[in-house]
Amino acid sequence: MNKILVTGGTGYIGSHTVVELQLAGFEVLIIDNLSNSNIEVLAGIEKITGIRPTFKLLDCNDKDGLEGLLSENRDIQGIIHFAANKAVGESVEQPLKYYRNNLISLINLLELMPLYRISGLVFSSSCTVYGQPDVLPVTEDAPVKPAMSPYGNTKQINEEIIRDTINAGAPIKSIILRYFNPIGAHPSAEIGELPLGEPQNLAPLVTQTAAGIRHELSVFGDDYDTPDGSCVRDYINVVDLAKAHVIAVKRLLEDSSETDIEIFNLGTGRGVTVLELIRTFEKATGVKVPYKIVARREGDIEKVWADATLANNVLRWKAKESLENTLLSAWKWQQKQTV
Repeated sequence: MNKILVTGGTGYIGSHTVVELQLAGFEVLIIDNLSNSNIEVLAGIEKITGIRPTFKLLDCNDKDGLEGLLSENRDIQGIIHFAANKAVGESVEQPLKYYRNNLISLINLLELMPLYRISGLVFSSSCTVYGQPDVLPVTEDAPVKPAMSPYGNTKQINEEIIRDTINAGAPIKSIILRYFNPIGAHPSAEIGELPLGEPQNLAPLVTQTAAGIRHELSVFGDDYDTPDGSCVRDYINVVDLAKAHVIAVKRLLEDSSETDIEIFNLGTGRGVTVLELIRTFEKATGVKVPYKIVARREGDIEKVWADATLANNVLRWKAKESLENTLLSAWKWQQKQTV
């Protein structure tokens, strides 16, 4: 059984990916510092898969601790690196936190991987690397523009670090996955998005407002050049997204990638405005979401959605779940949290 190290594996996307890895027959070792997740996620993973993944409380910025872990687990064959701070707004307010955490964690992994003969890295990147694209939908060939937030900049720099390290001769292959906007929860409602403190993403803000936890939802701007003035994003079901990581890991382990570095967009190919997402949620659930229009938020991109043709054709992966069902899964998860 192939063993995969998943950093940030108790987080939102990480936990869903652990589920899909275990269902695909992989042994999973999770490391996480629990700064934005909860240890109880392990119980949810176990309920879904019947297997409780091995967990180690560890920060990827702790290089000595990371090396000790790799030394004790010399059968690790690949790494999926999720561990990172990821909130655009917070990164604008606390840039050094983002640069320290998001860059050093990756550097530590890349330095240690050759020492322990781990050759495959799947890296969690973001569509924020494109900034505001000139052409939509955006392909992997679109220029990487100056980042609109420190968070986006860390993803750009991390991609450059991976590229430079491999080009310098490191015995590593990497698949970089540029996510668009993951939302939803596992259909079992055993795991989902569980932000600690103030949510930074739209979907939990919508579900918390619908549940009455929040008085109303703030929509940042209604004067953008979009169909209804609110920002446009490509919202992808988190389970669909997780399945792409399993495909990427298999591709690296089978050494079937065409080059040492491959980059894929993961999205639905459809742009949805914030107000359209709210309306779709209300239609799918029958629950109203009070909202107010507020000023634009610094660091937000006006509109972006994916051309995922490359992932469709090369990885044989496609986003399948509808927006309605995805939002229903998020609501089901929210209801479970508020019982």
